[in-house]
Amino acid sequence: MKKVLIVSNINAGRKKAIKYKKKVIDFVLKYTKDFKFIDINEYNSADAEQFDTIITIGGDGTVSQVIPDIINTDKVLGVIPSGTANLLAANLGIDFNIDNALKVISEENIKKIDTIKINDKYCVLRFGIGYDANIICKTPQKLKNRFGYFAYIIAGIIFALRLKLKKYNIIIDGTEYKKDASCIIISNASNMYKDIVSLSKSSYLNDNEADIFILKTTNPILFFIEFIKIIFKIYTNSEIAEYKKAKSINIKNSWQLCHIDGEKKYIKEDININIIPDSVNIYSLK
Repeated sequence: MKKVLIVSNINAGRKKAIKYKKKVIDFVLKYTKDFKFIDINEYNSADAEQFDTIITIGGDGTVSQVIPDIINTDKVLGVIPSGTANLLAANLGIDFNIDNALKVISEENIKKIDTIKINDKYCVLRFGIGYDANIICKTPQKLKNRFGYFAYIIAGIIFALRLKLKKYNIIIDGTEYKKDASCIIISNASNMYKDIVSLSKSSYLNDNEADIFILKTTNPILFFIEFIKIIFKIYTNSEIAEYKKAKSINIKNSWQLCHIDGEKKYIKEDININIIPDSVNIYSLK
């Protein structure tokens, strides 16, 4: 680390980033005095240009905002998890304890991971529409600040009682499918809770493929049965759900609420999704 940009999101999670500020700055000062500390609301692409290392203090959404500026560069990303879900950190084996997270950076174990390009946007974790988007986009920030990840569980139960089917034309690696689905998730890292609950039997950030989960029911009971199977890592294609892997996906679309790494988006045009292999350098324990 020669020149370090620290990007902090004080609103992530339960505002842990405020408590972490001094400790992260003291850590960086051991390596260099050439650093800059900014809030995520002040961040723009030009900020990243002059730095070789970017450290984020926040959640997956904070990481998502800086990812486009380090793809296919020599810059290295360090993650200090202080958000609600912190799924990327969990996938990298990064502890939610600040001291352990800083230790991962100090050991300089750098790996290359894939990213996903969704039209002109990028993500490192997952893209979701339908049920998944409703949970992520409609869970109030106040509820997340108060209850943390449990807020998503509450929302998940509520929206499971309101599942709706929508017709989709999906092209997966060149083959077209017609699906009636209540949820579609395209993931680079398919872990949904820490590194415990996952939508894939074998999903890695550097496997050069995306994992696809398609939920095809509006019945809450059938949904919860499928969810229990997922908890026990039973992934079987059926009339309820499908599990696939692909390098490219196209979803015919007219108007869609979705989320990209936890950030709410509306997409009007067709959704083109492609894996960009080995495109980001990141500090990792695994």
